[in-house]
Amino acid sequence: MAPRVLDTTRGIAGAYAALLLHQAGADVVRNVDGAGDDPELPAGSPLAAYLRQGQRPAAADDTDGADVVLTTPVPADHEHVRAMHAGDPGLLVVAITPYGLDGPQRGRPASDLTLQADSGALAIRGNAGEAPLQMGGRTIQWLAGAYAAAAALALWRARRQGGPGALVDVAVAEVANTGAANFMDLFHAIERGADAEPVVPPRAFESPSIERTADGWVGFNTNAPHQATAFLRMLGRDDLADRGEYAMASQRHARIDEFQAMVAAWTSVRTTDEVIAAAVAHGVPVAPVCDGRSVAELDHVVARGSLVPLDGPGGRFLVPRVPWRITAEAETDETDDDRFRAPDISLRRDIQSPERGSVHQPLTGLRVLDLTTWWAGPAATAFLAALGADVIHVEGPTRMDGARMVGASFLDRPRWWERSPFFLAANTNKRGIVLDLTSEPGRALALRLVAEVDAVVENFTPRVLDKLGLGGEAIHAANPRAVLVRMPAFGLDGPWRDRPGFAQNIEQASGLAWVTGRADDQPRIQRGPCDPNGGLHAAIALLVALDRRDRTGRGSQVEVALFDAALALASEAIIAWGADGVVLGRHGNRSAEAAPQGVYRCRGRGAVEGIADVDDAWLAVSVVTDEQWTALARAIDRPDLAADPALADREGRRAQHDRLDEALSTWAAGHDLDVAADRLAAAGAPAAPARDPRLAARHPQFVARGYHELVDHPAAGPLPTPTLPFRIAGAAAPWIRRPAPMFGQHTDEVLTELLGLGAAELAALRADGVIADRPAGL
Repeated sequence: MAPRVLDTTRGIAGAYAALLLHQAGADVVRNVDGAGDDPELPAGSPLAAYLRQGQRPAAADDTDGADVVLTTPVPADHEHVRAMHAGDPGLLVVAITPYGLDGPQRGRPASDLTLQADSGALAIRGNAGEAPLQMGGRTIQWLAGAYAAAAALALWRARRQGGPGALVDVAVAEVANTGAANFMDLFHAIERGADAEPVVPPRAFESPSIERTADGWVGFNTNAPHQATAFLRMLGRDDLADRGEYAMASQRHARIDEFQAMVAAWTSVRTTDEVIAAAVAHGVPVAPVCDGRSVAELDHVVARGSLVPLDGPGGRFLVPRVPWRITAEAETDETDDDRFRAPDISLRRDIQSPERGSVHQPLTGLRVLDLTTWWAGPAATAFLAALGADVIHVEGPTRMDGARMVGASFLDRPRWWERSPFFLAANTNKRGIVLDLTSEPGRALALRLVAEVDAVVENFTPRVLDKLGLGGEAIHAANPRAVLVRMPAFGLDGPWRDRPGFAQNIEQASGLAWVTGRADDQPRIQRGPCDPNGGLHAAIALLVALDRRDRTGRGSQVEVALFDAALALASEAIIAWGADGVVLGRHGNRSAEAAPQGVYRCRGRGAVEGIADVDDAWLAVSVVTDEQWTALARAIDRPDLAADPALADREGRRAQHDRLDEALSTWAAGHDLDVAADRLAAAGAPAAPARDPRLAARHPQFVARGYHELVDHPAAGPLPTPTLPFRIAGAAAPWIRRPAPMFGQHTDEVLTELLGLGAAELAALRADGVIADRPAGL
């Protein structure tokens, strides 16, 4: 029987978690008696119609009959949530709060902007000499909902096999750091040591990124040196490409004016279509920069049916479809009520001694072959590994995981490829092997491994897997019960299917970049959240497909396009156009949901001890309610503003936002950053310092909740490493049980344990270059 989910949440994060659980097959009921007014999702709004799809109304706030409870408790209700869990050991409770249910900041008032600031996710975006810029579109709220849903499904899998209930404590501040701080704390620890102090601001705009064309905007991604070289050849600058100039981001930043002038001279005289055609021809990841209207008109979106009609208030409008597609290998007679019943143990691989997941490791017993690279794919399998799955990450002797290339920043150090912060963060708890999948012996070994796993996950462009002889037919011939998860950037079909794509391109095409940046400036990328978001949606889809496999004994193919998962994050802009004919734009650090809201320069660096630099101290302030406005005005000693009837409501304050910005700027300039933030927060107004992401491991709230764990890596040394952005009550074990693997670290172990290879066979494979302990050519 499908789990019954009681949704008592307010806001986007909880509503999106409920929608994902509904899309996964759960029976979601909505507590209408205790819901009250929801300022983020007004009753009857098109956005609420999208997020509340499939929910049935419940007449009382009662957990009777519920398997899962979703809640967004205010601080006064935190103990009630704990009591709810304690009173029913079989109940799965998922709580989403700004800072978590415990820690010194558990009751601190917060908004989307202040959580971005406090987590370190704000300070990475913008020019070093200017105020940092928020991500538009409330992206972190959507990402928090995805984490909540993924955790609920993983724990439900263990629960329906006889495990206990649990209390999952999701902290949105930790979600913001995980999804949008780009592991700058790890980079800093590797570069200078975790105890060192930063000396320059942590941000600069990428180049090339979003560039003006003759008729609009176009976006690029050149994270890897070979992409930057291909970009230069596209510009007709083979001379620069041959000399290796501008191949590294640091080289471009050092000569940014010269480089940008060269780029602008080329793109500005060509149409967007012409630029995209040239980029595709040169293998440069590229995308048009869309708003909420134009994204619905993209040929790729139309061809794939990525948006579907929904009947809502005022008529029919387009919304993102379910962000995964599952193709069964054979039709079944299952009904909706069958979808979540307990698995038939007789169908399991490990029928002699089936393993059950614990509360902290609910996916124990699950084995995954991980063919992914960079961040989105590894983020999916890292989530599974943290929750107990045995994940075997595969690299090639001549094609190591692309994320390792970020370690090129440490070329002067031994084994630089072991020092990439992205690889070290996104591959914890995994075993790493090296196998040449382009060779026949390597392919044969891979298929033998497929026979020993529950799932295979990959994020190549669509043509690669078939070219390797490891497509769906080959996978299911080797193991009919295996679930194959495919994560191409733009999907398995449609006119963009063969284009490579990275998070930046996804942000550009989906509309997320369009709502990020200042109104008088160009769109700006959000810098990363689409990667973990895509990974979470892939993990959710895999869990859904595994439920089907457990019931039927047959595997399936799962498609989770990074672009489709991002469209859900961008749905506010898509729905605003489709339902109301409004194109949402950029508002800098302001918001339609708050006034005043902004980022203001303070005196000194108060939030970061020991730094003399006074030029990068920024205070984030956000006023959502009238009560918060009164508290703020009094806290900054402006009773005249509190008494002004023209400012009594949000619309009045929005109309006079410039006046309020001036008042807040004047006040902030006379106060130290930490003092100012604490004073406003203590008064009841959401406020936070724009913390340096490089020092996130020192955040008192993160420290109290154990969000970072000290991981001793053989090459990179001891590093404070961010973990999953939620805690499970009563689970004292660490999330990270082993560091990210060294190149080929577990090859012999895995091939011996699972395939029975002996020392002589391993030696022969190593001599033939099928397996390796070091990347070829390095």
